[in-house]
Amino acid sequence: MSAEEPLFRVVRGVPTAEELAALVGALIVRSRRAAAPAPASTSAWARSGRPAGRDTWRASGLPR
Repeated sequence: MSAEEPLFRVVRGVPTAEELAALVGALIVRSRRAAAPAPASTSAWARSGRPAGRDTWRASGLPR
């Protein structure tokens, strides 16, 4: 693809400048989500309430 070649073209209709801007914005947002998916892990807040380490489940029931 050369620098002069458009990334997309309108093949039907005559979109307004606002419609083209909305299309470009949607394409940018969609390409960013595909490139960097959100991590599917537990939040830091939820992890802070859990004990960490091996066999900590046993210690969690003991009085402090």
